[in-house]
Amino acid sequence: MSRGQRSGATGGEAVAGAGIAGARERRVRTGGIELCVAELGDPEQPTVLLVHGYPDSKEVWSEVARGLADRFHVVLYDVRGCGRSTAPRPLRGGFTLEKLTDDFLAVADAVSPDRPVHLVGHDWGSVQGWEFATVRRTEGRIASFTSMSGPSLDHFGHWIKKRMTRPTPRRAAQLLQQSAKSWYVGVLHTPVLPELAWKGPLGKHWPRVLERLEKMPAGDYPTASLPRDAAHGAWLYRDNVLPRLRRPRGDAYAHCPVQLITPTGDAFLSERLYDDLEEWAPQLVRRTLAAKHWVPRTRPDQLVSWIGAFVTAKEEGDPARRVVASGPHADRFGGQLVLVTGAASGIGRATAFAFAEAGARIIAVDRDAEGAARTADMSRLIGAPQAWAEVVDIADGTAMEKLADRVDADYGTVDVLVNNAGIGLAGPFLRTTTEDWKKVLDVNLWGVIHGCRVFGRRMADRGQGGHIVNTASAAAFLPSKMLPAYSTSKAAVLMLSECLRAELAGQGIGVTAMCPGLVDTAIANTAGSTGAPADEEKRRQEETGRKDPRRNYPPEKVADAILRAVVRNQAVVPVTPEARGARLLSRFAPRLLRTFARFERRV
Repeated sequence: MSRGQRSGATGGEAVAGAGIAGARERRVRTGGIELCVAELGDPEQPTVLLVHGYPDSKEVWSEVARGLADRFHVVLYDVRGCGRSTAPRPLRGGFTLEKLTDDFLAVADAVSPDRPVHLVGHDWGSVQGWEFATVRRTEGRIASFTSMSGPSLDHFGHWIKKRMTRPTPRRAAQLLQQSAKSWYVGVLHTPVLPELAWKGPLGKHWPRVLERLEKMPAGDYPTASLPRDAAHGAWLYRDNVLPRLRRPRGDAYAHCPVQLITPTGDAFLSERLYDDLEEWAPQLVRRTLAAKHWVPRTRPDQLVSWIGAFVTAKEEGDPARRVVASGPHADRFGGQLVLVTGAASGIGRATAFAFAEAGARIIAVDRDAEGAARTADMSRLIGAPQAWAEVVDIADGTAMEKLADRVDADYGTVDVLVNNAGIGLAGPFLRTTTEDWKKVLDVNLWGVIHGCRVFGRRMADRGQGGHIVNTASAAAFLPSKMLPAYSTSKAAVLMLSECLRAELAGQGIGVTAMCPGLVDTAIANTAGSTGAPADEEKRRQEETGRKDPRRNYPPEKVADAILRAVVRNQAVVPVTPEARGARLLSRFAPRLLRTFARFERRV
């Protein structure tokens, strides 16, 4: 059967407007009901089938669908009883996983009769997806499955039994934690009460609840059918949860590759729920996302990147291809948007490469256009799915504001910001001119302030967290008579980072001050010297250039420390041994540091 002959479809293609803008709508009959199906993109491309959760409708996927439609044939449908699909009669027994599987097969046969589909599910869409991906009658119809915020009820049942039959303090704590998160399941099993709540005050106030708790943008979601959809959807729980948890299937093994996306801030599901999932899904790729439950609405850019990469890898038919980057912390940073200033060389370039190895999307920012472009090019070769170069003077607040607007419009909200760009200056205070001070503070301090302000505000407005890394220096707590301007600028960056960390903690945004010591970068052997003749300044730079490489502390080690600091949400990180020693002395023996400050020392 060709794609033009849609089995079970009626009504042809509808005019876009109702539902998702730009989508073609049709009706698919199955089991006495009609499902409203929407399609975007080229039908000749691989089909990505998106299944929504509770109490959602297909519109929850609108941003993800539009992001995927330029490469794939994207299909969404309202689950029975939701949105513009009809509900079974009677409701009791009409929402079993077996009947939901019938619906899925009817839609898949209608929109992609000749090729298996790439299934994506969120919440109850993912619960259904696990059923579709593990029952025998769907074998050959699913090319891959991406699951988020919804476990298999069978796997969940075995997870509970394991903790009840072989309890340990740790397992008991996990069981109690998940029970606390699942309080709503018991409520949804009560007669009549959920229906009354959804058709009354809860349905009316639900959009504001989501906006407040999840910082979710509104747009075309939720739709006006929400109260009715939620009332119908209560039968998903009543028809399936207790029967499956009591008698979980023993053969619930996935017969296709599975990509698991776990939001770390999910209020309803514990990360521990997916322990030992490899036992049930042999071809499993794990990803974590610093976000809350409704990631299709709050992090569509991230999902588009991950789903696209996973589908493309499967379609290319190379079983050896890794869809997750091989670098450290790839499950944490894969697909995230990372912006690094001072990325043309040194620590900035090494940091961009480290995030690229972890599969992040990279924005390399520098005044050096050629250097930034090289960093972006190499980042793509190393593992970044996408990388771009941006040229800007970070000391220019207006230019940084324009950069932030451009990044937000073209690439999305930055997940990790690394304010790394900086310059060095040596020389005693009395020989440091006003122009020298302005030059150092404009780059080392104001550049960091501009970055934190313009990108931090957008992180906060998004409401899904993020992380800011500011490169300070061991000089921030190590006084020196030869580095008054440089040390002052870096001490200010350290205090700014501490203040920001306190302010932004409540919004899930971490702030880290990195304090390297002597590192093999160009900043030391290119740092200016105040009040020194040109030949003396050149002699000092050459001397530093001869000494520092023997230090053998490459910028790659600092980059690795930056990734660890973001993962662990560390506040202040002295990197090199002398930086760690200076940090300890500053806290426990400051008089000794003041003595050291009398000796000549450069950056």
